Amino acid sequence: MNAMPSLAELVDVVIGVDTHKHTHTAAVVDAITGGLLAELTVTTDPGGYARLLEWARDHGQGRAWALEGAGGYGAGLARHLSVAGEQVVELDRPARSSRRNGAKSDSLDAARAAREALGRAHLAQVKTDGPRGELAALMAARRSAVEAATLAQRQLHALVTTAPETLRAVFRGQTTAAMTTTATRLRQRQCWDPHTSTTASVLRTLARRVIALQREARSHEQAMATIVRAWRPDLLEQPGVGVIVAAQVLICWSHPGRIRSEAAFAMLAGTAPIPASSGLRTRHRLNRSGDRQLNRALHVIALSRTRYDQRTRDYVARRRTEGKTDREIRRCLKRYIARDLFRQLEHGQPPA
Repeated sequence: MNAMPSLAELVDVVIGVDTHKHTHTAAVVDAITGGLLAELTVTTDPGGYARLLEWARDHGQGRAWALEGAGGYGAGLARHLSVAGEQVVELDRPARSSRRNGAKSDSLDAARAAREALGRAHLAQVKTDGPRGELAALMAARRSAVEAATLAQRQLHALVTTAPETLRAVFRGQTTAAMTTTATRLRQRQCWDPHTSTTASVLRTLARRVIALQREARSHEQAMATIVRAWRPDLLEQPGVGVIVAAQVLICWSHPGRIRSEAAFAMLAGTAPIPASSGLRTRHRLNRSGDRQLNRALHVIALSRTRYDQRTRDYVARRRTEGKTDREIRRCLKRYIARDLFRQLEHGQPPA
């Protein structure tokens, strides 16, 4: 099999872009020598994007763009370049320790991005908008609502614990859901002292906040369900895959061809085994890299299948007889689930 051509064989220049909220800094790097040819900083608006594209056309026709933060501050530029038919690849922002001698400037980072793209064997495509973008927006809003509701519930619990006995007696022995409902129905009484009255008022406010946030989260989930069923309803047919899990998988996957292989998808999900050999012993350690939200989605699938899917339960029982721990078995399951999901996403082939 012939090796895939490198980026340097396909283009004349690579334009690295260091993205920020108000400005983007671009650096043109020669694809052969890696030398810096030009630099430009523009504003993050349509006028700035047009100026940047016009400037790039003066430095050669064969070009590729390497963007840092294409899913964040660089999203607007990535869309503008894609509409213009430009070749765009996405790069992760570097850790501080990876910067040479701690050097940091927008122009240095832009040139580094271009050279890093030239040195990579595999380049990441920018995620698409459309249904994926809709799901990403809804997922962010739902996650925020769920986290805020959870925080309000904790505050309600803590306040009940320290409340005057008159109020504590009302909530004693209740579940969280019952406590929330009870708190919304609290009414002021003339016999209460100021401390009790104020505490009751705050409890009612917290409970109403919890209910409003839970209602908001459900509305976002319903909207996601509509998109998932219209886009990839086949995912929902798999054991352990619900609307939230399917939406998270689709957000990370984006579109066919963006992720080069099922092994790369497993690495993105943080389920690819990491060798950790020492002396004569060979083993694998927990992979803490990758997209943690995608990893969490696979974890939910693994837990659900372990409890309800007979094939998975048989697999777990067999691996236990081989001496595997439950945590090791779960890691293996997540790796297999990542493989099956990728094949289904790319080719529409559900696991056998």
